[in-house]
Amino acid sequence: MPTDERIPKAVFAAVDELNEQLPPGVQIDKSLDAPLYGASGKLESLDFVTLIMEVEEKINAEFGADITIADDNLLSKEKSPFSTLGTLNEYLQELLTNEGKL
Repeated sequence: MPTDERIPKAVFAAVDELNEQLPPGVQIDKSLDAPLYGASGKLESLDFVTLIMEVEEKINAEFGADITIADDNLLSKEKSPFSTLGTLNEYLQELLTNEGKL
C-alpha cells in the first residue's frame, strides 16, 4: 500500500518546527533515510521526545486521529520505527490504517 502523502508532509512539518529550535549541525535532514534515534541519530533524548510530540500533533490535526506514537508495543517491534524518517512514516501509515483513518 502506498504511503498517504499527508503522512510525510506532516512529519516534515514537525521536522521543520524542531529544526528551528536546534543549533546548526544537529538539525534533521528532510529525507526519508535521515537517521533519528540510535547509534546514527543526532538527536538528544529531549529533542527526540519533542519531535515525536510534534509529529503526533501534526498527524492528529491532519487526520483527526488521536494517536500515540510511542507506546509499550514499540518495545516488541523487531525494527524500531524511530530509526529513520522513512521507518517513522511506515509506522504512522500502519497506525492510521489500524485506526481506520486511511
